Amino acid sequence: METAQKTFSLKGQSALITGGATGIGLAMAECMVSAGAKVILVGRGHEQQMKDACKKMGENACYYLFDVTDTSHTEEFVSRIVSEQGEITILCNNAGNHCKKSIEEMSVEDFTSVLDVHLVGAFALTKALVPHMKKNGKGNILFTCSMASYMGLPGILGYAAAKSGMLGMIRTLATEISASGIRVNGIAPGWIDTPMFHKAVDNDPARRDKILGRTPMAKFGETVDIGWAAVFLCSDAAKFINGVVLPVDGGALIGF
Repeated sequence: METAQKTFSLKGQSALITGGATGIGLAMAECMVSAGAKVILVGRGHEQQMKDACKKMGENACYYLFDVTDTSHTEEFVSRIVSEQGEITILCNNAGNHCKKSIEEMSVEDFTSVLDVHLVGAFALTKALVPHMKKNGKGNILFTCSMASYMGLPGILGYAAAKSGMLGMIRTLATEISASGIRVNGIAPGWIDTPMFHKAVDNDPARRDKILGRTPMAKFGETVDIGWAAVFLCSDAAKFINGVVLPVDGGALIGF
């Protein structure tokens, strides 16, 4: 029987994490480096933050600037990454954006701009990396889902549609490619203390109180709660977990 230290280790793994400059993506990166992985942060901005994060994490971290919605160049970008950094064994589709408007205020452009990042961009990156993972006979693809995948939350129609679409992507991909040694899973964070979260609730105290009221633990989560969950799902400790979305939410999904 292997030791816990080895089973939960990501030593020898390389993880590409989109939206890795701040919040949940950065926590995933820090936890994965701590677990032995090499991480590659990808973002369309926040270059100084990514540079600072990589300096803090050390030689096992680097970053690239890339907009995941630039899908005409995704395959070229992935080829460059693999050429310069070696094969990628973990893909964390974490990049996200937000649009908090009612349906009357939300334009078609607003709606599609959210889907383009969360769904279309994630699809394009996944499609580009799957052949590399298949060639190596192993890989983990992880999606950052949301409570909005399960609950009706007002004012975030585009975000809810995108995150709900991820559930279908996870299930379908898991049935399509896992026989090749590639596991596909997701994490549904509860309400985590991040800049995006504050943007959504800081001017809406009633919403904030409602969230706390339905969370049995009566507190917001920390980004490392998601980071360590990601390490677990991408480690050998989770080697028979496939096609699922793990809520990390303080009990919010079952709260009353």
